[in-house]
Amino acid sequence: MGDAAVGARSGRGGEEHRGRPVESAGPAADDFVTSGNDSPVGDGDGPGDEQPPTAQGGSGDDAPQAKQPRSFWKELPILIGIALVLALLIKTFLVQAFSIPSDSMQNTLQQGDRVLVDKLTPWFGSEPERGEVVVFHDPDNWLAGEPTPDPNLLQKALSWIGLMPSAEEKDLIKRVIGVGGDTIECKGTGPLKVNGMALNEPYVYPGNTPCSQDDQGGQFKVKVPEGHIWVMGDHRQNSRDSRYNQGDKNDGMVPVDEVVGRAVVIAWPINRWTNLPVPDTFDQPGLAAGPSPAAVLTAAPQGLALAGAVPLVLWRRRRHGAGEGRREG
Repeated sequence: MGDAAVGARSGRGGEEHRGRPVESAGPAADDFVTSGNDSPVGDGDGPGDEQPPTAQGGSGDDAPQAKQPRSFWKELPILIGIALVLALLIKTFLVQAFSIPSDSMQNTLQQGDRVLVDKLTPWFGSEPERGEVVVFHDPDNWLAGEPTPDPNLLQKALSWIGLMPSAEEKDLIKRVIGVGGDTIECKGTGPLKVNGMALNEPYVYPGNTPCSQDDQGGQFKVKVPEGHIWVMGDHRQNSRDSRYNQGDKNDGMVPVDEVVGRAVVIAWPINRWTNLPVPDTFDQPGLAAGPSPAAVLTAAPQGLALAGAVPLVLWRRRRHGAGEGRREG
């Protein structure tokens, strides 16, 4: 096309321009080869208006290239790291698995059961309540003489991040019988009394008596100080609990600060899966040493209603009396 353009320009001048050099021939030719996609100035109907991009050069090279997906093997360490961080956070703040090492909580819990412990609610100021099954740190050498597990390196790592039950921590699991302010009493074989109220304890191991007749702690009457709990195993004649640790620095009580959390469910084995609710015997009226917060909340609206009703009645009486006086006058 460059040569054709030059010929067209030289032909328009006629005789008058014959023999003169055509100065625009060079630039006109250059305009057509600067880019493989550029079109000449005109009406745009020519076949060169839509030139496909060439393999070399052209605006096709400026198109963004699609990113290649990251290799699975490159992403795997990142995914593992995220999973470990999440597991560690869950173990620290939400839920942790524990393995039952003894028979002291039979038949509620069997040796080898795995329980999940709620660690979240204590962060919001919740304290253990009567009837709950709780895990707590050894308050004062309660586990003296007990065999210490020897987990391997993998078990230690999985236990640290919460993917396996705790193996090295010196923790115990018992049922809360009394909280701060309660008076707990055992005479003869029972029943066990809390603030003078006898407990019906269907969770006690079959064949056991609620109270143990011995002089080592089976017979007692104690008052639980504030900030502490009194705990006992469901297998009453096979549990080294608060009764048999009254000689320690806490008089057998467990400081609330040592409580890890409440056991809420048996997670393993599958055929033992169940939740661990508070038995109904701890809900009987009059069990609490003082008025419960629920009772206070229930009474408060009634008191407010009475206080609001008295001025209204007096106002109505005065209005009624004034009306009677006007009619008589």
